[in-house]
Amino acid sequence: MTDRWVIHLPVTAPDLHRARIFARTAARLLAQLSARVEPGGVTVSPEDQQSLRHWVFCDRPLPSGGRCALPVDHTSPCARRAPWLTRR
Repeated sequence: MTDRWVIHLPVTAPDLHRARIFARTAARLLAQLSARVEPGGVTVSPEDQQSLRHWVFCDRPLPSGGRCALPVDHTSPCARRAPWLTRR
């Protein structure tokens, strides 16, 4: 018997771009509520082709440790936090 369960929460969006935005927002919000959320594993898929997954976060390993938290299609260097989320 496993001691970990994965929650699959179907949420629809009108297109891939907005699906990724919603998934990023939801993952970041949930990650603040629980350390057990793994944003790097978040994917979105067409409703009628749920085996066709599109990544939401880059999730590349960083040289300093940790994983990239930027969107999968980012053009800036990988980072642990999005520059626009950094506290001042």
